Amino acid sequence: MPRRKVRPVETAFDAPVDDTLIDRSLADTALGSMWLDIPRPEFGTPTGPVTCDLLVVGGGYTGLWSALHAARRHPDRRVVLIEADRVGWAASGRNGGFVDASLTHGYENGKSRWPNEIETLEAMGLDNLDGMQAEIAELGLDVQWERTGMLAVATEPHQVEWLRDAAAEGQGKFLDQSQVRAEVDSPTYRAGLFSPDNCAIVNPARLALELARACREAGVEIYEHTTATRIESGGAALRVHTDGRPITCRQVVLATNVFPSLLRRNRLYTVPVYDYVLATEPLSDEQLGRIGWRGRQGVGDSANQFHYYRLSADNRIVWGGYDAVYHFGRRVDTAYEDRDETYRRLAAHFFLTFPQLEDVRFTHRWAGAIDTNTRFCAHWGLAREGRVAYVNGFTGLGVGAARFAADVCLDLLDGTPTPRTQLEMVRRKPLPFPPEPLASVGIQATRWSLDRADHSAGHRNLLLRALDAAGLGFDS
Repeated sequence: MPRRKVRPVETAFDAPVDDTLIDRSLADTALGSMWLDIPRPEFGTPTGPVTCDLLVVGGGYTGLWSALHAARRHPDRRVVLIEADRVGWAASGRNGGFVDASLTHGYENGKSRWPNEIETLEAMGLDNLDGMQAEIAELGLDVQWERTGMLAVATEPHQVEWLRDAAAEGQGKFLDQSQVRAEVDSPTYRAGLFSPDNCAIVNPARLALELARACREAGVEIYEHTTATRIESGGAALRVHTDGRPITCRQVVLATNVFPSLLRRNRLYTVPVYDYVLATEPLSDEQLGRIGWRGRQGVGDSANQFHYYRLSADNRIVWGGYDAVYHFGRRVDTAYEDRDETYRRLAAHFFLTFPQLEDVRFTHRWAGAIDTNTRFCAHWGLAREGRVAYVNGFTGLGVGAARFAADVCLDLLDGTPTPRTQLEMVRRKPLPFPPEPLASVGIQATRWSLDRADHSAGHRNLLLRALDAAGLGFDS
């Protein structure tokens, strides 16, 4: 019997939007993360030889949680953190500020890879989120934390059944069209799934800077503008060479995220994919009233190429996602951050979602590189006779998972098995990406196929089905 041909259809985001409206909305935007547009403390560089028990390389969330928890576990040990640029300047200061409980980039992704562990992983993820909230309160960190929950929305007919199925599996409460529009009013919404406990929103840059403050109060030494270049492991101690003096230490946590690992064998496991974001001016009470959103939930739509959005503390809408752009050669380059076609597409999709807000303007546009691996969530490892621990691959959902990842790194260095280190997710690595040009060809073909699926009622083509069968598929 011949296979039924799936005809591409228009989605909610294919409708035209007046170019004049887009031009006007973007006219006065500043290039750079809204979150980082605040005063930040300066951390110096080493002025002499540095010797420590633990060296943490990387001043983002993973590095900061690693340093903080190491200092709290072993207050008698000397902990040093170095950052090549500024604390929190990369992904930790540019993300949407969604603190998701999931450690596996969503329930379905985790269930497809670790079906026997998924309930444990879900419970550990929720424990990590609860623990993060409690620790922020205990330490008095001013991070604009709000436990809002997450609202997934269907913008296409086939996505409605996906949300019904998720509700049937206990992932949240199904909302029909009238119910979801009573929460947040968009003409694109057909249904929703509200999960009240599994997500918080936070000011991401404040989280990084407040963690740095807590680290210093716990005795951690922090140095900025100090780039690690290689690890020398001969002898009893490790020597981490920097662009200044080498640092001597017993153990290392590599928390370098998307940037090339100091361990060459680890470099093929991740690729940098660029994500783009817009932020509006603060909405007035009248403007906000046009769309409701009284619950301040985080929101994400259900397509493969999806949007995520939330309200800031001063009622800006932070609007990101959809385009996820890979550039040939695995380079991380600031030149990739100002991509006019993507910002215009995001603006158009914003006004299709909220036509009630045509008088709203954007103040900031920015981008950042996400460390993506082939299983779309973190992977760990040890090197140099168990003295170096590393983690990579958060794929854009690391604000909460970074805290869990830091504890795994410290557990691995301690050498005593824990429930975390016994997880199959922790013990096994993903498949590496192939070298260029195969990586670029494969990634671009997959991206095209995901877009085609969004335009074909969710039907996955031969490439996507093959990736699913090989354990490499992703359903956002």
